[in-house]
Amino acid sequence: MSELTPKDRVMNLFRREPVDTMPCFSGMGMVTIQAIEQMGIRFAQVHTSAENLARSAKTTAELFGFDAVIIPYDMSTIPEALGRGISLYEDSEDILYPTVPSKWQSFDEIDIPDDFLSRGRMPLVDEAMEILKSENNGNLALGGWVLGPFTMAGQLIELDLLLKGVRKDKERVDAFLSQMTDLVIKAAQHYESIGVDFMNIREMGTGSDLLSPKVWKTLIQPNLAKIFDAVQIPTVNHICGSTDLIIEMMNECGADALSVDQKNNVVQTRKKLGDDVLLFGNFDPYGTLVTGDVSEVEPAIKKCIDDGID
Repeated sequence: MSELTPKDRVMNLFRREPVDTMPCFSGMGMVTIQAIEQMGIRFAQVHTSAENLARSAKTTAELFGFDAVIIPYDMSTIPEALGRGISLYEDSEDILYPTVPSKWQSFDEIDIPDDFLSRGRMPLVDEAMEILKSENNGNLALGGWVLGPFTMAGQLIELDLLLKGVRKDKERVDAFLSQMTDLVIKAAQHYESIGVDFMNIREMGTGSDLLSPKVWKTLIQPNLAKIFDAVQIPTVNHICGSTDLIIEMMNECGADALSVDQKNNVVQTRKKLGDDVLLFGNFDPYGTLVTGDVSEVEPAIKKCIDDGID
C-alpha cells in the first residue's frame, strides 16, 4: 500500500483499517526536552504561550517521528479555570509541571462556574490547537485529553477527603462525581468541536491498587460509560496502575481503545478481550526511556507488540 500520512495512520488504526506501519503516538501531552532546548526557552515558558505550546508539540513530533500532536501538557488547566489557582514554577530551570496550589477543603466549597471553558488558560489551549491545525495541514493527528471524573476530583478536592468519602460519605461523593462527569463531557465535546481527531479520557487514579473492583464498577464505570457515549470522535480509556482485575469493565465503558501501563498483563488481557479490542501502552516509560539504556528500548517495545499491543 502507498505510504500514509501520520494522521491517516492514526485514524486508520482507530477505524481498524490497514496501516503501512504501526503508529506511534500518545493520548497524553507529548513534549520532549529536546524540543524545548531547540526552541531556546525554559519548560516553564511553554504553558503560558499558545505559540510555545503549539510549536513545542509540533517540534517534538517532527524530531522523533511521532504521528500526532497532543496538548496541553499539564493537568491544571481545568482546575485553574475553576478558581483553584496555578503554580507555574516560572523561575525554575528544571522540568516542573504546573500544579494546583489550592484545593477545596470540603464538599460544601465546591463551585463550578458555567463559563469555565473561557477562564484561565483554557482559551490559550484553544488558540494553540487552532495554530496546530492551521500549520499542520492535516499531516499529523491532533489529539485532545481530559482527566476522568475521579482523577479530576482529586485535583480539586483533598484526595484523603475523597477516598474516605467513598466509604463514609458516598452520597455526596456520588453527587460530586456526577458534577465532574458533566464537566468532563463539556470539556471533551468542546475539544471535539474545535476539531481534535481523537480524545483520551485519563482516569488515571482508579487502578485496582487504589480502588477495589467493586467500587470501580459502581463509582467509576457508569460515569466513564456516560462520557464515552457523549463523544463522537475516536476515544481512549486510559488508566494507570493495576488494571488486570478491571480490564473487562474498562472495555465495557464503550471507548474505541484501552490504554494501560506496565502493570497490566497484556497477554492475559488479550485472552480476556480477544483480538478486536485496541490496546495501547504497556511499557514502563520511566524505566525504559529515562533510566534505561538506549539498547533496552527496542526489546522493551518489541515485547509489548509481541504480547498484543497495537
